[in-house]
Amino acid sequence: MMHQVLLLCEYPTLNGGERSMLATLDGVRAAGFSPVVMGPPAGPLPEKLADRGIEHLSFSCHTADGSRLPQNRLREALAEVLCRRRPALLHANSLAMGRLSGPVAAHYQLPSIAHLRDIIKLSAQVMADLSCHGRLLAVSHATRRFHVASGVAAEKIHVVHNGVDFETFRPRPTTGYLHHELGLPAEARLVGTIGQISLRKGQDVLLRAAARLADLSPEVHYVIVGERHSEKDESQSFEKNLRGVLCEPLAGRVHFLGRRDDVDRLLNELTLLVHPARQEPLGRVLLESAAAGLAVVATDVGGTPEIFPPELTAARLVAPDDIVGFATAMNELLGNQSLRRRLAAAARCHVEQQFDIRQATDNLLQHYRSTMMM
Repeated sequence: MMHQVLLLCEYPTLNGGERSMLATLDGVRAAGFSPVVMGPPAGPLPEKLADRGIEHLSFSCHTADGSRLPQNRLREALAEVLCRRRPALLHANSLAMGRLSGPVAAHYQLPSIAHLRDIIKLSAQVMADLSCHGRLLAVSHATRRFHVASGVAAEKIHVVHNGVDFETFRPRPTTGYLHHELGLPAEARLVGTIGQISLRKGQDVLLRAAARLADLSPEVHYVIVGERHSEKDESQSFEKNLRGVLCEPLAGRVHFLGRRDDVDRLLNELTLLVHPARQEPLGRVLLESAAAGLAVVATDVGGTPEIFPPELTAARLVAPDDIVGFATAMNELLGNQSLRRRLAAAARCHVEQQFDIRQATDNLLQHYRSTMMM
């Protein structure tokens, strides 16, 4: 008997939370569950679901102009779907969707799970809504500690690390295709950062650090992969500054690549991955970079030390907003190939042991089954 799992998503994008969810679906299906994803009707996520043959139900939390619909109206719409479909389990794939769906699932006595993929301060009402679920899944121990300290019951929250596919993300020889695409000479070296363009991801820190190295490493180019999704004034201003004043000391050496579907191969074209996020529950791109055998400089925040434990010396970890620290670490690694290789090998070994997608999927399935038995 196939157990239908309804996965609730707020956005049609393919950011870390959506990619982490997608990575588990083959294993979920193989275990006898029938996943159905409920979310916005158009965008990269629905397209990927169609390619994978996964059923998709239209559910929009926002109007055409981006305004969020009232919570009571969304809950009514969700209740209608739950009554009609009667899934065996509801899995809210984000904190916001967990808050939305918690009271609805509890009212209909539907087994349910909410994923905590953020480290943000919550109101008492949000915590109460989340606590309506049978259990909560945190993507890292750091995420769990934060929410327990905020008042969520410790016994309610379980850690399920995201996983990575080591066949898709693996060390490969550099091919030069990205150099060719960007019109760069073979001797140019590429330093990349990957993530949604936002203040939280800290792309400004990378460019400020790179400016300090502009004369020391004139052959280094910087690639910024990702898009801005927020339409807030501060977000638009942030991107404008990235593309404007912060690029000036690096004229012609900063390349904005937007959304890419070739990250698995693109990582192998880089010399170094820099992730200057100001907060990071568990950075998926860090797992992918480690799996790809790429040396990493990242901020020592959130769940990042769980990917790169300090005692393993598997990456260079720097305090958030420490521009000098990032410049120093980048300069050290750019000038030392053997050190890059040692860090990359240690990181790959650790994530193979702790973050395999099969292990992550098995852990998720255990929580599915346990929640359905509650």
